[in-house]
Amino acid sequence: MLRVTKLTDYATVVLTVLAAEPDAVLSAAGLAERAGLEIPTVAKVLKPLAQAGLVDGFRGASGGYRLARDPASINLVEIVEAMEGPLGMTECSVHAGACGIESSCGVRANWRRINDVVADALRGVSLAQMLNDVHPARAASRPGKGIPATLASA
Repeated sequence: MLRVTKLTDYATVVLTVLAAEPDAVLSAAGLAERAGLEIPTVAKVLKPLAQAGLVDGFRGASGGYRLARDPASINLVEIVEAMEGPLGMTECSVHAGACGIESSCGVRANWRRINDVVADALRGVSLAQMLNDVHPARAASRPGKGIPATLASA
């Protein structure tokens, strides 16, 4: 089964909380409360999100975190890659030469194509669209677009 890690899922939840109030600066404790997560978990996901430039952190008495960009300009592939590294369905989808049978393998090109389709699908969904799913009233006022995904024939 293909799935993102729990931390990536939690990172998306934390980002939707921030996206709901894009100008607000929220503490890790405040984010944890709103997201229904533990403070250490929130702190753990905020670090790579900040390193990837998805959130800005502010120190001091009124410090906290806010989105670094508009929610519509942040897509899911950025979140996944911030938390997990480059998207790769298989090791050879990301790094050539990482597999001992690469020279005789007949499936690498297909895995790379599948990898590209998955990455394009994740690129096609913004944080703003994820927020719309959390807040149906917002979704009704701003219709989203579907994610077309087709595999090229060999």
